Amino acid sequence: MRTALICSEDSVFNREVLPAFLSSFTDLVGIVVIHDSRAARRRRLKHEWRRSGWRLLDVLAFRIFYRFRIAGADRAWIRRRAEAELTRLPRPTSVPVHETANPNSPETRAFLEGSRADLALAACKTLLRAEIFNVPVHGTFVVHPGICPEYRNSHGCFWALARRDLDRVGATLLQIDEGSDTGPVYAFYTSDIDERSESHVVIQTRVVYDNLESIKRDLEAIVGGTLKPIDVSGRASAAWGQPRLIDYLRWKRAARGAA
Repeated sequence: MRTALICSEDSVFNREVLPAFLSSFTDLVGIVVIHDSRAARRRRLKHEWRRSGWRLLDVLAFRIFYRFRIAGADRAWIRRRAEAELTRLPRPTSVPVHETANPNSPETRAFLEGSRADLALAACKTLLRAEIFNVPVHGTFVVHPGICPEYRNSHGCFWALARRDLDRVGATLLQIDEGSDTGPVYAFYTSDIDERSESHVVIQTRVVYDNLESIKRDLEAIVGGTLKPIDVSGRASAAWGQPRLIDYLRWKRAARGAA
């Protein structure tokens, strides 16, 4: 099975673990690395303003809180877990890399077409267009941090925790289509978590790490034609935005009370 990876540049998981993971059971034939631009960040900020209005101030307050109170410990946990995984996974060599600020460009499409991938795995913040996600023979897939369709878009695990919907703290393997996490769903993944001491970032990352073997089997089954989409018709569907400080504090207070 020939695979391609489309990922943001800002994560050790994206740039080191995912290439090693795919190389452990597939022929990784190309990596698209997306560099975050100021224009892209401005677009995401405007989108969040349209979604949240003045609650955007609560989003910004959480980002400041996270940076000074939580981010350091999260980075240390993420680095330790990545190092542990990389001791058992092969490091890929000589994989062609295409670096871009626009994953929907003609150059990116040409790179993917040249890779002749059977399947692509995406781990990025940018919505991909059909002329990109349809290039691989079997399409492009994402392991979304949230249970879909209830927790689409950003930070699904955070919002499930904040809403005390603990049975839906997990991840979803789905195929990318024109919407935001609206494509065919193939699998759900969960893990043991400690919501009192762990941040939403650690929790959503742990869910993926703890299910790498299942994700491997499911991707192989998709290409082999033995894994079919799950029927999620009739279920609630919602797209969520960025974490807010008031919801984070409410979540942690509830988590301590539930212990």
